[in-house]
Amino acid sequence: MNFSGNHLKALLFDVDGTLAETEELHRLAFNAAFAGQGLNWHWSQDLYRELLQVAGGRERIRAWLAQAHAHLLEQPDIDDRIAVLHRLKTDHYTAGVAAGRMALRPGVARLIGEARSAGLRLAIVTTTSRANVDALLAATLGTDWEELFDAICSGDEGLPKKPAPDAYRWTLDRLGLDGGDCVAIEDTANGVQAARAAGVPVLVTESLYSRGEDFDGALAVLSDLGEPGQPFHVVAGKDPGAGWADLALLRRLLC
Repeated sequence: MNFSGNHLKALLFDVDGTLAETEELHRLAFNAAFAGQGLNWHWSQDLYRELLQVAGGRERIRAWLAQAHAHLLEQPDIDDRIAVLHRLKTDHYTAGVAAGRMALRPGVARLIGEARSAGLRLAIVTTTSRANVDALLAATLGTDWEELFDAICSGDEGLPKKPAPDAYRWTLDRLGLDGGDCVAIEDTANGVQAARAAGVPVLVTESLYSRGEDFDGALAVLSDLGEPGQPFHVVAGKDPGAGWADLALLRRLLC
């Protein structure tokens, strides 16, 4: 599929791991929720890295139960118990964000500002809950953050999770754009697969928990979006020839 930088009209951002290195706080929040319910469960960093292959917090709990406590899945109230755990986990996560434990990754705020100034449209495309999105972006972009984005797709839409392309297709429909009019910014292989299946080219900024994944199909894999004086390094793919991702760089990658 061919793309053209001359037709770039929108940037589509994933959230967890892409806008901010959130996954470690998510892991700690899961463990706090387990402990709060008197459960002797603990997700280590290595285990959590494996569980992140499953998109969605409730889905992640269920997948882990299938591995470690399969008999619990037979209990008639298991869906309610998973929902309670996930709600408590979200409470712990949002409290951590509100306490100032998260910051945007290098280059994110700069690129959002540049895109807005240039008249490009912006969207959020994530499978995390809207509560998590609200907490993170209110703390990092301000309480009026929603005004920056023309479409916001979160896990609350009830769509199939990435790597399914549904969240991207939903967003493109809301924007009234074709996939080739956009660039997605993602940090995981699941995100790359979802965007590419919807016809959207993808730039990857790998994160703490996604390093070493197979990002086949991405335009390039960078350490982050970079800043003047704090350049990214190219992990894989096309070398864009600059130290920070701006609109000019994205258009070069698309050519």
